[in-house]
Amino acid sequence: MNWSSWPRRIFVNSPAAAAAIYVVSVVTLIWLGTSAVADLLAKQDELGDAKAQMVQFTGRRRPADAATVNVSTGPSGSVFVEGRTVTIAGAALVQRLTEAIAKAGGNVLSTQVDLPAARTNANVISVVASCELEQPGLQQLLYDIEAGLPFLFVDQLHVQQPLAAAASEGARLRVQLTVSGQWRGQS
Repeated sequence: MNWSSWPRRIFVNSPAAAAAIYVVSVVTLIWLGTSAVADLLAKQDELGDAKAQMVQFTGRRRPADAATVNVSTGPSGSVFVEGRTVTIAGAALVQRLTEAIAKAGGNVLSTQVDLPAARTNANVISVVASCELEQPGLQQLLYDIEAGLPFLFVDQLHVQQPLAAAASEGARLRVQLTVSGQWRGQS
């Protein structure tokens, strides 16, 4: 038997086999093309998500992108506590914290700014705040502090429920928290 002519014999002697091989080849090529296009579309979506995250991390947008980026991608602003001087930056941090507490439905009892002069890291500003709020408001407050801009960190959190109000469901918690943020420093 001559093995060099076997494919020709199959195609000449059996047109059905030749048609089947042709159909399988065409279907395979269509499948490969479709999967390549789907992979490219998935990579394009990943790139768009990465660009949106980068915009959120940097905290600034180019003017041309401001209209095209969805508002829900994240807050805008600087990652640093803003202020020309350390005192102004401390006041801005107190204002940011009191606004977050009020937004969560709480009442600010007291605040105290820990300026970096007495600390090791000269660009970290901390605020100690005492407030009263309900338990769901506490969850909202913590999320607002750590997810918003500027980047803030909860260093300490003390929560106390008054004994007289422990029996009632709508009891307000007494919360003392220390929040810190990075100050860019004097330019």
